[in-house]
Amino acid sequence: MRMYDIIQKKRDGHELSNDEIKYVVDGYTKGEIPDYQMSAFLMAIYFMKMSSRETTYFTMAMVSSGDILNLSCIDGVKVDKHSSGGVGDKTTLIIAPLVAACGLPVAKMSGRGLGHTGGTIDKVESFPGFNVKLDIDKFIENVNKHKIALVSQTANITPADKKIYALRDVTATIDNISLIASSIMSKKIAAGADAIVLDVKVGSGAFMKSFDDAICLANEMVQIGTSLGRNTIAILSDMDQPLGVAVGNTLEVIEAINTLKGEGPKDLEDLCIELASHMIFAANMTTTVADARNLIVQKLKKGEGLLKLKELVTAQGGDASYVDNPEKFEIAKIKKEVILDNIGYVYKMDTEAIGKAAMILGAGRETKDGIIDLSVGLMVHKKTGDLIMQDEVVVTIYGNDDEKIKQAEDIIKQAYTTGNVEKYKEKLIKAIVTKAEVLRY
Repeated sequence: MRMYDIIQKKRDGHELSNDEIKYVVDGYTKGEIPDYQMSAFLMAIYFMKMSSRETTYFTMAMVSSGDILNLSCIDGVKVDKHSSGGVGDKTTLIIAPLVAACGLPVAKMSGRGLGHTGGTIDKVESFPGFNVKLDIDKFIENVNKHKIALVSQTANITPADKKIYALRDVTATIDNISLIASSIMSKKIAAGADAIVLDVKVGSGAFMKSFDDAICLANEMVQIGTSLGRNTIAILSDMDQPLGVAVGNTLEVIEAINTLKGEGPKDLEDLCIELASHMIFAANMTTTVADARNLIVQKLKKGEGLLKLKELVTAQGGDASYVDNPEKFEIAKIKKEVILDNIGYVYKMDTEAIGKAAMILGAGRETKDGIIDLSVGLMVHKKTGDLIMQDEVVVTIYGNDDEKIKQAEDIIKQAYTTGNVEKYKEKLIKAIVTKAEVLRY
């Protein structure tokens, strides 16, 4: 088998076999196939696409390139949730405790943030002492004992994906549905999930800007999961504005705590209930999504999700008193209120710009090795459809550097488009994709 022949075959639009794709992925991971040939292969995929079969083969080749977690020692169905990333997305901190409070094991491996999207692992480190690096035995023990554990991804999960993604990043081959789908799903499969719920963001603050592209990505991932024996459901949610109010690590943790107390923003609470309900349903704990939703709402109202969050923090060495007393969290000392020159209704928001403003403050990383400031961020008071009056604050900036605050303020002011005509609010849930159907809202 020769790499030259495989590149030529894909370039000419032919379907590759499982053996051919495995040969490419294994060879590149081991360093036997050079960057220039892998770049040509990725570009051939970019233009000629991959079939559903090829995408599944590619996914499994990346899964088998490293460790595959065996979670069979954990009692019950293991359901994982993945978000495609967005601004103000702190759903895992709310969903995981709620689902665990229902008795469903949540064995969650999450990543750190890169760019304008935040990472769950960064957020939980706002709790002093929280240990995100449990070994696998302690990880499994905690899930069996507490029904929940939240750790950072191990270094040897899908090493092929890490290496191929880095090459895609510098060869203009990121934006391909099959490559995106296989990258996401390879990590979910390797992490040992029995069922998978996907939160596919769509809008100005998401990787998928258009609804049609988001549907294509959701379909691709659901097909991959289904073909590999995982019950997989995708929910398309709005990212044409930040989720909730808080953007920034510690600020988002505080908002998540408030949401578990029943005092959070409505859009954030509604999305968390929807995602958690589908996790319960995917695990076959209930016969309908409606029954699952009732169960989650009950747990939320009784405060059982909040108690489970405290249990999680304590079990992993963190100071759970911060859950009861969020004022103990360290927030950036400099506070700046942003007021727009133009009043009227918010017609639209450049949500990615809002995320970049937070990143400039220090809430996000421009490189994988970047250091973040957990204390900085934004509180977004006005979103699409809201009326802005004279001298009304639209965003509050929390920062530690005057120059960075000024840069963030300038970006935020440009991110808002206002008008005299009231703009309808976007639907939070745009579609649900299963193996059987696509439900559009």
